[in-house]
Amino acid sequence: MTTTGEEHGPARGGPWWWDRRRGAAFDVGLAVVSAVECGLEGIPFAREAGIPVAAGVVFGLLAGSVLLVRRKWPIAVVLVAVAVTPAAMGFLMGVVGLYSLAASEVPRRIIGSLAGMQLVGVLIVMFVRMRQDLAREDLEVQDWIVPFASITTALGMTAPPLLLGLYVGARRRLMESLRERADSLERELQLLAERAEERAEWARGEERTRIAREMHDVVAHRVSLMVVHAAALQAVARKDPEKAVKNAALVGDMGRQALTELREMLGVLRAGGDGGRRERVSVPLAAVGVAAAAAASRAVDEAEGAVEGPCLSEIGELVGQSAAAGMVVDLSVVGESRSYAPEVESTAYRVVQEALTNVHKHAAGAKTYVRLAHRVSEIAMQVENDPPPEAASSAGLPSGGNGLVGMKERVSALGGVFVSGPTDAGGFRVSAVIPAS
Repeated sequence: MTTTGEEHGPARGGPWWWDRRRGAAFDVGLAVVSAVECGLEGIPFAREAGIPVAAGVVFGLLAGSVLLVRRKWPIAVVLVAVAVTPAAMGFLMGVVGLYSLAASEVPRRIIGSLAGMQLVGVLIVMFVRMRQDLAREDLEVQDWIVPFASITTALGMTAPPLLLGLYVGARRRLMESLRERADSLERELQLLAERAEERAEWARGEERTRIAREMHDVVAHRVSLMVVHAAALQAVARKDPEKAVKNAALVGDMGRQALTELREMLGVLRAGGDGGRRERVSVPLAAVGVAAAAAASRAVDEAEGAVEGPCLSEIGELVGQSAAAGMVVDLSVVGESRSYAPEVESTAYRVVQEALTNVHKHAAGAKTYVRLAHRVSEIAMQVENDPPPEAASSAGLPSGGNGLVGMKERVSALGGVFVSGPTDAGGFRVSAVIPAS
């Protein structure tokens, strides 16, 4: 913003202190008009002062041209206008200079002082001039006419430009303030959009990790049991056809269960993807990031709640499936069984499931102990297996090394503690404690 309070853009397009060429041309035009006016008024001033007319004209031209710097130094313009007022010249310069001063960023006390000086100067000059003109023409008027006309003229040349300048300056400052607030709001919206996009990306990453864990739990456990039953089926197919038929039925059941769980998870993914696309329709540009974060959060919540996870009441069935696959499993439950939050029960179930899957993979034939303890404010589980028999052969199942990591992530996300490692007897133990709420 310039000293006259005029707004300007980021790039200056005018010479010197002007922001625009149009403003420079306008001020040059005003200065030329003011200089011509003061030059013409300098002729009677020179005659009255007894100086050469040329000197009066040059003085008027120089004084009037000061209006050229009204945007840069409005105080100087007003002071010159006040100084030449006794010479009865510079009325245009006084009006325009006072307007420029009132519209500038100069403190109000300075504006008031200079406006008062100009008012008094014009008042005195008009009073003296009118008295001289009346005396010269030998006219008689009432005593109040001269003071009234002087005061009216002085106020007419001072008050309108002063009030107009104050109004224009206040309006420009208001517009500048509103523009700054709009820019600040736009920056804040952009920052919120960036943060929302980061949150949406984080939510997508968390959802991908959660889906990967679910896929791992479903596929690894079911397929491991299917491989174990298939190996048993191959071993007894000729010796015990009845047991082979039973094992084949178990393999079929495991496959159907795995397919059912996979279809449910894929259905959630498709529903979540469609919902995310619907959220992005007709969203304003400034709110894209916020809407994306909200959509991602809702998608995560819907995905977690759309498919009911396993619960603790199904652990008996889970142990029974491992026992049917030939594993010797001992299940013990301590404490009064009660219901927990769905995520707590699902996590506890997955920990036991993954631990049993690891026994099938790495310790086939080893006796396994599953212990579940219901405590006052937490639930604890432990899966421990003995060393596998020397004659036992490996199931040949691949391992990506993500099972223990996934279990620890699940338990830690609920504020619990997860510990795993080999036992002194040569087996392996998995323990977890999860807060009840």
